[in-house]
Amino acid sequence: MPISVVCGSCKARFSVSEKFAGKKGPCPKCKAVITIPDAPAEEITVHVPEQFASGGKDSKGRPVSKPIARVETKIKPAAIAGIAGAALLVLIGALSLRLVENKVPLVVVGLVIVSPPLVIAGYTFLRDDELEPYRGRSLLVRAGLCALAYAVLWGAYTPLPAYGVVTGEAWQWLFIAPAFVGLGSAAAWACLDLDFCSAAMHYCFYVAVTLLLRFAAGMPPLWTVATTSI
Repeated sequence: MPISVVCGSCKARFSVSEKFAGKKGPCPKCKAVITIPDAPAEEITVHVPEQFASGGKDSKGRPVSKPIARVETKIKPAAIAGIAGAALLVLIGALSLRLVENKVPLVVVGLVIVSPPLVIAGYTFLRDDELEPYRGRSLLVRAGLCALAYAVLWGAYTPLPAYGVVTGEAWQWLFIAPAFVGLGSAAAWACLDLDFCSAAMHYCFYVAVTLLLRFAAGMPPLWTVATTSI
């Protein structure tokens, strides 16, 4: 078996017969004296029968094991139609609030109803496709907790204008917005296992939709809300 040799002087690589193992000689390239290393120990190769390679094969010669394929989450046309219909009903409900004088109780109920679906909707297109998605009861529980956190943030914002914390000046949002986005992102990150950037987008999506519904309901801008508004 040939012995692989590397010259310590010029770094040239070459092979010599194993009969020169342990001897010294000149490098064929730079003529520096090098010592031939001892012959390597005989390697033992274990050959696996073909029928057991790659997980084995059945009687017809087909592989028994198959690669694990990631299941893609697909939205069916019926689901899309249902989502569109629900969104239309929510919009109609928000517009109908323009006719109601005391909107607060209905707004609270509406926020409780729409928050979990909005959380789930955002999760479907912001989740990591390389991870197995949450489904069924697990998704409902996590979405419920995240929706509760989002609703609590709305409640935490409610008294700020009444106490003069928010007066409509643009510079105030440089301090208020990052705090709320940070808390909302942390809720989405903890409940839905989103990376922090996707979690921030998830919360901003929720805020954008609820702001549109607020506008549709004929409610005043955020910086002019009363203490009892949402």
